[in-house]
Amino acid sequence: MRRATTWTRSLLPLAVLALVVSACAQATASNPVPGFFPLPAITDQGQSSENLYVFILAIATAIFLLVEGLILFAVLRYRRRKGDDQLPTQTHGSMPFELAWTIVPFIIVVALFTLSYQTQEQVDAAVPNPPLTVDVTGFQWQWTFDYKAQGLSFTGQGTDGPVMVLPVGEDVHFRLHSNDVIHSFYLPAFFFKKDVVPGRTNEFDLTLDQTGTYAGQCAEFCGLGHADMRFTVQAVSQADFNAWVTKEQEAAKATPSPLPSGAQSLTLSASNTTAFDESTLTAAAGQPFAVVFTNNEPTGGPPHDFAIKDPAGSSNMLFTGQPLAQAGQTVTYDVPALPAGTYTFICIVHPNMTGTLTVK
Repeated sequence: MRRATTWTRSLLPLAVLALVVSACAQATASNPVPGFFPLPAITDQGQSSENLYVFILAIATAIFLLVEGLILFAVLRYRRRKGDDQLPTQTHGSMPFELAWTIVPFIIVVALFTLSYQTQEQVDAAVPNPPLTVDVTGFQWQWTFDYKAQGLSFTGQGTDGPVMVLPVGEDVHFRLHSNDVIHSFYLPAFFFKKDVVPGRTNEFDLTLDQTGTYAGQCAEFCGLGHADMRFTVQAVSQADFNAWVTKEQEAAKATPSPLPSGAQSLTLSASNTTAFDESTLTAAAGQPFAVVFTNNEPTGGPPHDFAIKDPAGSSNMLFTGQPLAQAGQTVTYDVPALPAGTYTFICIVHPNMTGTLTVK
């Protein structure tokens, strides 16, 4: 009975470890978030990192099993038994063993160093004349994606953030910029993360291998709105990408319908990310009106926008102004007629910026 209890105590940690590992594997399979086992990378550079990860994991697992196996063997094989009061034979030094545990770790370290260096060279390799360049700007607390050659720009509004559309099978060059503090451009499916540092442009190239929609986020704590700095990447075929570019360029050139003659015009401005310069606005009920919004931030400052919340739900918007007003820019937002009532207007990019709109 005593021997059975001893065996049970010895095997209990192994059983717990097996359950933890299986739970990690199951959670990863059912939830597309990298865990103990990584998801397949969807870029050429990410696959290089993934191969290195798997190799190091295999080496570490083999060493762990060997060491723990030898410990368990020594504990069980040479444990003290009832009536055994003599000290076992003692061995002091063994040249073959000492050579083995010196040479083998040295070989492993050299191999890991060599493979890590090769992988880093593959990941950081610059592509000459990439066909597409995307400038990524992080700021408190959103992202802007600029396709300068295509004349397109997208800035996130709300917790979903902006959408970056990329072609599959083409080299894409990224340039990272920050207007304020350190952010981090992180895409789990890309197996890639790079800091976004103010005063410095970090550049890299990626080549996507498969279509799909992938979530990204800021992985460097950057202030109160850090959790809302999310974005989405849509990987599409080259033909779909070209069609998307054409569609967005036409939408950018479209002229909005003019307001009716004599429509009311309201003035609003912002000089920082903490509050609008005007905290109250008043408009006539049942009539469309315009909000002439000026972003008084200095050059290089963050963009702002104007939106009106739905009183029936704090997370819903009755109106969202487009486009965003960049630093030093004035944008006119045409707001449709609203029924009488009291509304909250907000900068979606900076949700702490709010005011009161009275419609009567």
